[in-house]
Amino acid sequence: MTVNTSHPIDIGTMRSTAHRLLGDDAEPPSPQELETLTLQLRGHIDLLIPEVETAALRLPRYYPPRDSALTSVWVARRLLRSGPPPGAKEHRELAYCLTSLCDRYQELSGSPAGQGGP
Repeated sequence: MTVNTSHPIDIGTMRSTAHRLLGDDAEPPSPQELETLTLQLRGHIDLLIPEVETAALRLPRYYPPRDSALTSVWVARRLLRSGPPPGAKEHRELAYCLTSLCDRYQELSGSPAGQGGP
């Protein structure tokens, strides 16, 4: 299964952005850094949603990778609709969501970890 991207997808950069909040070595960002990081996370999620959804919808119904990908898309849309996150926990939710979408994208595209898209 190949994902046809309409935008360049750099999974390595996206994972690196999420790692800034989720990594064991993650330092709490300053308020200004957190604002920038939030915009980056939301932008990355926005890019991945249609790519993952399109690839998932090409798979047969009731196929676990399809269901997993569509669930990730649903969660991502819910988080983006909820507006800017008010606290650190919510920022981490965005980072986890981005990581999940990266995982689904790579599963559906067959691209190796840390690499760009297909």
